[in-house]
Amino acid sequence: MSQFFEVHPQNPQPRLLKQTAQILHDGGVVAVPTDSSYALVCHLDDKAAVEQLRRIRQVDDKHHLTLLCRDLSELASYARVDNRQYRILKLGTPGPYTFILEATKEVPRRVSHPSRRTIGLRVPEHKVLQELLAVFGQPLIGTTLIPPGETEPLNDAQEIRERLQKQVQAVLDAGACPMEPTTVVDLSGDEPLLIRHGRGDPAKLGL
Repeated sequence: MSQFFEVHPQNPQPRLLKQTAQILHDGGVVAVPTDSSYALVCHLDDKAAVEQLRRIRQVDDKHHLTLLCRDLSELASYARVDNRQYRILKLGTPGPYTFILEATKEVPRRVSHPSRRTIGLRVPEHKVLQELLAVFGQPLIGTTLIPPGETEPLNDAQEIRERLQKQVQAVLDAGACPMEPTTVVDLSGDEPLLIRHGRGDPAKLGL
């Protein structure tokens, strides 16, 4: 049975965030709210947790997982970023954008794309997730919570608990999310490439 934490969307209770962070440190997979939709997250360096996260979504190693960072300074430790890329990143963070970038050696090979050595990175604009990242003390690896065979992410925390209670260790309930995926931009090539038009306006990035 997964644990269920109801947190205030603007003033999340520190005690519940600490409990959630401990579950993640102990190798748990947790459903969390973001500024796009609910997501599954786990510890970047926990191989078993990452494998469980992929199993729940039924995606293989070619599916880009995303590193959720508190800010751009944290992001720079995990991706190679030049001045051109950094200017675009500044325009889209924090916010509903996912950027595909070349991963540094800080990123375990098992969570980056197997042939391209790239990783998705983003700085979410969601109070609860930002506070959880601060308590956890490092980025989390995550993926949108879309059940296998479905096209829409789950958006009701109670439903997430009912459907995934044997697969996730905790659900962090902060109410409904916008239910629109992030805009995905590939910055790993010579020119920025819009992969998916989502909640974030590409014009804000000059695309």
